[in-house]
Amino acid sequence: MFDKLQALADRYEKLSELLCDPDVGNDPKRLREYSKEQSDLQEAYEAYTEYKSVVEQHEAAREMLNEKLDDEMRDLVKMELDELTDRKQELEDRLQILMLPKDPNDDKNVIVEIRGAAGGDEAALFAADLYRMYTKYADTQGWRTEVLDSNVNDLGGFKEIVFMISGKGAFSKLKYESGAHRVQRIPVTESGGRIHTSTSTVVVMPEAEEVEIEINDNDIRVDTFCSSGAGGQSVNTTKSAVRVTHVPTGIVATCQDGKSQNSNKDKALQVLRARIYEKQLQEEQAKYAGERKSKVGTGDRSERIRTYNFPQSRVTDHRIGLTLHRLESVLNGDMDEIIGSLTIAAQTEGLGEDRGDQAV
Repeated sequence: MFDKLQALADRYEKLSELLCDPDVGNDPKRLREYSKEQSDLQEAYEAYTEYKSVVEQHEAAREMLNEKLDDEMRDLVKMELDELTDRKQELEDRLQILMLPKDPNDDKNVIVEIRGAAGGDEAALFAADLYRMYTKYADTQGWRTEVLDSNVNDLGGFKEIVFMISGKGAFSKLKYESGAHRVQRIPVTESGGRIHTSTSTVVVMPEAEEVEIEINDNDIRVDTFCSSGAGGQSVNTTKSAVRVTHVPTGIVATCQDGKSQNSNKDKALQVLRARIYEKQLQEEQAKYAGERKSKVGTGDRSERIRTYNFPQSRVTDHRIGLTLHRLESVLNGDMDEIIGSLTIAAQTEGLGEDRGDQAV
C-alpha cells in the first residue's frame, strides 16, 4: 500500500509542476484534466503527507526515550509517544480506506425519483416531504436542483417526482438513499388521531452522458400529450408533454414540466439514459453480488431502509442501526450525520472485502 501511496504523492507533486507550466495554462483541456486529477488525489496526498510526518515524530520520540531523561521529561515523551501511536494508527486506517477503488460514478450529477407507495394520499404527502429534504440538503452542499417531471395529487403531495441534482460529488453522497422510506405519523386526512404507517420509494441514479449510453433514434418511440397540473395557460391545451419509450428494454420516461415539447423531450431522454444506465449497473452488480442491497423493492410497508417517526421525533436508518432524535432538522436538510455514517459503513465493508481478497 505504501508503494502505491508514494507513487500517488509523486504524481500529485508532478501535477503541481504541470499546473504551473505556461503551456498547460494556455491549454484549457489539459488544465481541466490535470486540475481534476490533482483534486481527486488531494485527500489521500494530504493524509499520506501527515502520516509521514507523524512517523518521523514517532521515531524521534522513541529515540528520545533511549536518552538520559529526568522523570518529568520521560513522562512527557511517553505521553507524546502514546498520542503519536494513536494518530499513526488512525491515519493508517484512513489511508487504507482512501486507497480503496473509487466508484467511477461518484462525481456525477444524479437523477432522483420519488414515488408515493403504500398509503395513498399520505404516501404522496410524505414523498413531497422527502423531495423538500433532498432539495434543502442540496442547498447546503451548493448543488442545483431541477424538476424533470412531476405528478401532483389534490393535497399537494407527489404521486411521483423526478428531479436532477447537479454538483460535485452528488452521487457519492446520495447513492445510499435508494430504497423504501417509511413514515409513522397522524395523517392530515385522519380525523380519529390514529398514527398511520406509509411509505415512499426513492431511486438515485447517476446521470448518464450520451457517450456512455447511446440511444439510437430507431430504438425509441416518442409520444406527445397535454400536460396536467400547474403550469399556466398551455396546460391541457397544447401537446407539450413527452413520453419516450426505449423499445428494446421497454423503459419509459416522461416529462411535462418544461416550457416546450423540445425541452421536455431533452429532459425525458436524460431520464431515459439514466434509467438504462442504472439497469446496466444492476445487471453487472448482480453477477457478483446477487441481489442489490440498495434495491427499491415494492414499497410495501415491511420493506424499508429508514423510518421517520413523527410522534417520537425519531429517524432510524435500519441498515446501520443509526437513530437520531431530531426529525425536524433532518427533514430540513440536516443529513450530514446520516450520510456520513452510511459512507463510513460502506467504506468499512469495502475494506473488509479488500482484506479478504488479499488473504485469498
